[in-house]
Amino acid sequence: MKKNIKILILSFVLSSLGIYSIQAQNSSISRSLGLYVFPAEGQDAGQQDADETECFKWAKQQSGYDPMNPTVAVAKDVDRSADGSAIGGAAVGAAGGAAIGAIAGDAGKGAAIGAIVGGVRGRRSKVVGDERQQQANNQAAAAETERLAQDYNKAFTACMEGKGYKVQ
Repeated sequence: MKKNIKILILSFVLSSLGIYSIQAQNSSISRSLGLYVFPAEGQDAGQQDADETECFKWAKQQSGYDPMNPTVAVAKDVDRSADGSAIGGAAVGAAGGAAIGAIAGDAGKGAAIGAIVGGVRGRRSKVVGDERQQQANNQAAAAETERLAQDYNKAFTACMEGKGYKVQ
């Protein structure tokens, strides 16, 4: 604890004298985008900050995306209302149940059991299908959000490289 305080005081004194400067690691626009920018033509930190601000605005205008207030694509919700799949399943089940019931000696009872089982199966397959569709919609929305961010980063990188910076 005492060692940390001594280092902090020493850093403050040295920075006051201009011998040592403390800079925030993630204060630049490029760092917030996950990019590393190197001034390849001897630009100083002030010039780089000004260039990053200008490129931030330009990339936002070109891409239509603002990384400080990102656009998030929203997944389309699946219509989970009844669509007749339970009724269709019940009809198929009833037919199958009647056939089995006829062999067993009671077609009516077989048809009723088949209708119930078929209805449950039909509804279950609808729910599973709806869930799969919703997952696909969610993945498509996430991919669109990622594409927008990548388009912005491409525009920002092109602008910074045009101003004589190397960007990774």
